[in-house]
Amino acid sequence: MFRHWIQTLVARISARPYVQDAIAERADLSAFRERPSVRIITGVALILFSYLVAWPLISFLGVLSIALEQPVIVAIGGPMAYGLSHLVFILGMWLSGAKYTAIFLRWATRVAVVKLQRRYPPPPPSRPVL
Repeated sequence: MFRHWIQTLVARISARPYVQDAIAERADLSAFRERPSVRIITGVALILFSYLVAWPLISFLGVLSIALEQPVIVAIGGPMAYGLSHLVFILGMWLSGAKYTAIFLRWATRVAVVKLQRRYPPPPPSRPVL
């Protein structure tokens, strides 16, 4: 019963135009072989910077608040540092993410659905009850 439910779900997902196009066009990652533009490099650098700055800064604020016995430093500064890091991450994604994210998601959709179709082939048509 559970297998039949999964087969039906895979069949419904496979019927979507986006999925059918990705499979028909054999979506791949060949666009990643191109030399990235300065905008994309800047975006990726900002994403990496957001990871490198957030937790070390929050940790520093925590140590500082303990040393100065002022918990308000980390209580206010921690969320502010995390928020700043998040804004830098969003800016990086905006600069670099749109084109390559779409290419990657199209490829990932094709790969995932083809694997699911192999593992859970469509259910046989139900016979009418006489």
